[in-house]
Amino acid sequence: MPVVTVRKLSEETHRALKQRAARHGRSTEAEIREILDATVRPRKRVKIGSELAALGKRFDGLDLDITRDQAPTEPAEFE
Repeated sequence: MPVVTVRKLSEETHRALKQRAARHGRSTEAEIREILDATVRPRKRVKIGSELAALGKRFDGLDLDITRDQAPTEPAEFE
C-alpha cells in the first residue's frame, strides 16, 4: 500500500486534524485518509450508460439502427 509523507505541516493544522479526528472517533491518520478520499474520489460515479440514456430522453429519443452484424469475425493476425 502506498505511503505519503507530508512535511512542513503547521502546528495549527496538525492540532485541527487531531481535534477533528477525536470528534469522529478515529485516529489522526484515519481522519487524514478520510479527508483525502472524500476530496479526490467522487461520491457519485458517473455511469456512462445512464448518462447516454438521459441524453436520449432529453431529445425525445434517438432513432438509431442497432442491428447487429451476424457475420463471424475474422481472427486477428499478428505478423
